[in-house]
Amino acid sequence: MSQELTPAPKRGFFATVFISPDEPRLRAGWRLLIQTILYLVLGIVAFIISSSLGLGGSVASILDQIISLFVVTLSVYIARRWLDKKSFESLGLKLTQQTWIDILAGVGITFVQMGFIYVAMLGLGWLTFSGFAWQFDPINVVITNVVTFLVVFIFVGWNEELLSRGYHLQTIASGFNLFWGVIISSAVFGLLHLGNPNATWISAAGIFFAGIYLAFGYTRTKQLWLPIGLHIGWNFFEVVGFGFPVSGLDIYPILRIDVTGPVLWTGGAFGPEAGLIVLPSLIVGGILIYIYTKNRDGNI
Repeated sequence: MSQELTPAPKRGFFATVFISPDEPRLRAGWRLLIQTILYLVLGIVAFIISSSLGLGGSVASILDQIISLFVVTLSVYIARRWLDKKSFESLGLKLTQQTWIDILAGVGITFVQMGFIYVAMLGLGWLTFSGFAWQFDPINVVITNVVTFLVVFIFVGWNEELLSRGYHLQTIASGFNLFWGVIISSAVFGLLHLGNPNATWISAAGIFFAGIYLAFGYTRTKQLWLPIGLHIGWNFFEVVGFGFPVSGLDIYPILRIDVTGPVLWTGGAFGPEAGLIVLPSLIVGGILIYIYTKNRDGNI
């Protein structure tokens, strides 16, 4: 006895192009496009407002990051709630006791990484140590700069991870798969740093691999807190802690050093992210992430 099957209703052109076949929401590409447009519009408005204030110095640096915090967080929140139709927390922002442990673990891991780069370059004769910051500046100046840039890098860690490992990676993964989510979001992460001082395509490649490394922290925990800690620590220890430029920016180092090694390895004026020295550092960091997360539920 046969049973006649009712054919599935045909989807119209609009539904096929714009709407996901499995969920009542826009396809991943459209969601990313709308979030990017929203991000740019909010960014332009915020830039006009901040430019009118005419601030400078450390106050301006912190204000710029507060503005970025507003722009990134609001654009991602709106996209996540109204386009993705999911909670903001579902991006990997669940607050638990583990949150602070993950952030601090990320900071600690990157201290080891940057220490590895420093010791390696010192041992190879690629850098010379010329003194500490307090030997050149009054102690109050040193403390003010260290605290200022710690705050700045905390904002940077939140902003860039929420955007890159948060919305970009996870939205692309929802449209393709996790592998392409990691690869494409890391490539975009690298391209976004081409506007930095002394940036080259080699530095963009280095940032791409750093993006994959940060994504590893997310995939191991399914939360953004470990990558946020890694990002904060990476920036802070690279420039303030050990004296290297960070993504082309030579800000305020505690250790005063002169790097004279081959640019191919050291990264030159852009910093270690543009040099081959970053690759063994990423391997060291990846091993430490694996060890830290090996007993965590939900990792892959």
